[in-house]
Amino acid sequence: MKNEKLLAFAQGMSRLLETRPAEPDILRDGSVLLAALVAQDDWLPEQFAVPHPQYYQQYLLYADPLERFSMVSFVWGPGQKTPVHDHMTWGLIGMLRGKEVETHYLRDAHGAMTPGRCVTLLPGQVGSVSPTTHDIHEVANFYADQTSISIHVYGGNIGRIHRHVFDPVTGAEKSFVSGYCSDVVPNLWS
Repeated sequence: MKNEKLLAFAQGMSRLLETRPAEPDILRDGSVLLAALVAQDDWLPEQFAVPHPQYYQQYLLYADPLERFSMVSFVWGPGQKTPVHDHMTWGLIGMLRGKEVETHYLRDAHGAMTPGRCVTLLPGQVGSVSPTTHDIHEVANFYADQTSISIHVYGGNIGRIHRHVFDPVTGAEKSFVSGYCSDVVPNLWS
């Protein structure tokens, strides 16, 4: 397993977060680190790139022991997508393989949802989410006939954070905790 790149990223994010930067600085500097990680598709262990025939997979790659951040590989089977959801923390999305489409949603004062800007991420590109600027979205695999993989980094252990899914029309919300599809985490120090 090639852990050098994953370890270097985890170390870089740890050093960044040790300085207790403001969220805009985390998004800016973290995006640079994540862009360097997803610039080459030669480091993700195959066991964290396996699609499921019905559901997207969320594989934990690293969870900071102080829960300052976590890293997840999202594996999108053909045509798979998330429900409309939020994160309750900052997040970075780095496209590793394939292509994904992110649709931002806006919520009005009455809770109704309106689709907003659509962003298509290509390999090597990085997007973000933030509770202060744009936290509600839907993410989908662009392809109906192949797998796509993105690497997500969140400001906390995303598998333990209480979040929400939304009805895309009415805005009705339901709480959830995503967890992970695997208990296996790569040993970064082997």
